[in-house]
Amino acid sequence: MRKPELAAAIAERADLSKDKASQVLNVILDEITGTVSKGSDVTLIGFGSFTVRERAARTGKNPQTGKPLDIPASKTVAFKPGKALKDAVSK
Repeated sequence: MRKPELAAAIAERADLSKDKASQVLNVILDEITGTVSKGSDVTLIGFGSFTVRERAARTGKNPQTGKPLDIPASKTVAFKPGKALKDAVSK
């Protein structure tokens, strides 16, 4: 399912116009993005949690030449599914 399809499903279930549902979805995604980008976690009980994880600097290797190269430290976003989502998927 892509974003427009999700907005259409929200519109149908919540009795909203597709434009209004798309606006709501955009606001939700913007809030999640803004909160996580500031380093805070977002927890949607039953669905899951978005967290920021730190990746340490490490040494990798160029697959073409085999030469070692330094990979700098970075931050990434992790998603951990909640119990309700896990249970729904496992059915």
